[in-house]
Amino acid sequence: MEKEAVEQIRARLAYQKELMEANPHKSHAEEWEELWTWIRISILVCGPICVFAVAKDLVVEEHHHRPTEGNPEYMGIRNKEYPWECDQCDLFDLDCWKKCRAEKLAN
Repeated sequence: MEKEAVEQIRARLAYQKELMEANPHKSHAEEWEELWTWIRISILVCGPICVFAVAKDLVVEEHHHRPTEGNPEYMGIRNKEYPWECDQCDLFDLDCWKKCRAEKLAN
């Protein structure tokens, strides 16, 4: 049984050597050289793209906010009142809160 196992291992090794001779294999140094070649290519391609994208965002794009005044009535429709004291005001709409509190003090 041990003799058969040794023969199988030798046959596998011989088959692997045949495969390696049939398919040329790169050396370890060649593999590393190819790796660094692709890293350089990636940096040369991705680097300028990232720089141009950031420059475009800084120069061209604007950060838009919803206008605070002059909204049409349909934008203020409420199906349900808010659960705080000024039930028609958004939570962080400070102008609305001031008006609401001033109206409550006046009443």
